Amino acid sequence: MTTRACPRRRRARLVGFTLIEVLVALAIVAIALTAGLQATTSLTNNALRQSSVLLAQLCAENALTKIRLARQMPGVGENRSGCRQGNVDFEVAVTVAATPNPNFLRVDAQVFEAAAPVLRLSTVLGRY
Repeated sequence: MTTRACPRRRRARLVGFTLIEVLVALAIVAIALTAGLQATTSLTNNALRQSSVLLAQLCAENALTKIRLARQMPGVGENRSGCRQGNVDFEVAVTVAATPNPNFLRVDAQVFEAAAPVLRLSTVLGRY
C-alpha cells in the first residue's frame, strides 16, 4: 500500500502553479496592458491633432480666400487676426511678401493655437 500512496502524493504536489510562474504571468500581462495603453494614448493624441489641423486649415483657407475676394493686391507685411473654429480659438498670421516678379506676391497664412504653430499654407497671388 505504501508504494501506491507515494505516487499519489507526488501527483498532488505537481498539480498547480508555483509562485514564480504566477508572478511571471502577471508581469507578462502587465507589460501587454502597458503597451496597449500607450497605443491607445497615441491614437487619441493623433485624433486630437488631426482635428486641430483640420480646424486650423479652415482658418487659413478663410484668410487666403478673404484676400482673393478683395480683388486687389494686398500690401506687403504681416497681419494677425483671430479665428474661432469648433469652439477652439486660433490666431492667423497672414504674411505678404514680394517676389522677383512685381506682378505676383507670396502670401503665407500660419495658424497658431495657444501660441504653438499648427499649420502653414502658402500661395502666390497675381494681378487680376
